[in-house]
Amino acid sequence: MKLEVRERRLRLPVAEGTAAKVAGEVISCMRRRGKYLLLELEGNGTLLLHLGMSGSLRVLPETSPPGTHDHLDLILDDGQCLRLRDPRRFGLFLWTGDPPEQHPLLRNLGPEPLDEGFDGCYLFSRSRGRQLAIKPFIMDAKVVVGVGNIYASESLFLAGIRPDSPAGAVKEQEYEQLAHTIRRVLSASITAGGTSLRDFVGEDGHPGYFARQLRVYGREGQPCLMCGTPIQQVRIGQRSSFFCPHCQTKVE
Repeated sequence: MKLEVRERRLRLPVAEGTAAKVAGEVISCMRRRGKYLLLELEGNGTLLLHLGMSGSLRVLPETSPPGTHDHLDLILDDGQCLRLRDPRRFGLFLWTGDPPEQHPLLRNLGPEPLDEGFDGCYLFSRSRGRQLAIKPFIMDAKVVVGVGNIYASESLFLAGIRPDSPAGAVKEQEYEQLAHTIRRVLSASITAGGTSLRDFVGEDGHPGYFARQLRVYGREGQPCLMCGTPIQQVRIGQRSSFFCPHCQTKVE
């Protein structure tokens, strides 16, 4: 394997010595932690990739001409390459010789929401004394990874909790329900291939279809699918938040 870098200026610059570190290496394992892809090398560390807001990683023949935003290639021994495309250059590509979980970008991440370590008891314990609204609380990657703006709104709707409720005021049984709905929403989104609102496509080139299942997100003024009350929108932590004032209760 070898690395060809055409543009180093990503969110963090690609270090000058990265190509030398991966030259001749074999990818032994590819996994994910939060929004980071981890390519473990057989004999020499791990590559950390983040796709930013609009990046993609594609498998192509090495001879495929690169486009304007194709910033680097991991060229494999079989004539294929992993090509990173990132129009906004918000992604990153770096090498670490330490266990990746100890890297500063990963070591403070919360649990994966579909793993056994994530439940209502955990959320309840992390929320004690917090006045932060519950929506940005569950979107905080230090609390739990992977609950983005859309999925937070949808999960809170199914749990019957208004997004502006203080996290510290929510009861443990309500967090049990919320943990359940977070798992339910994320699992349904994975099955549907994600949520395409702009330029996201899956590995097969098709958009994600979870947007067709959205109950509150992006539906301001439209009737709630459960009770018919118009959906409302507020801004919480600089993010648009959608809720049903009848189905979701404000916790004080």
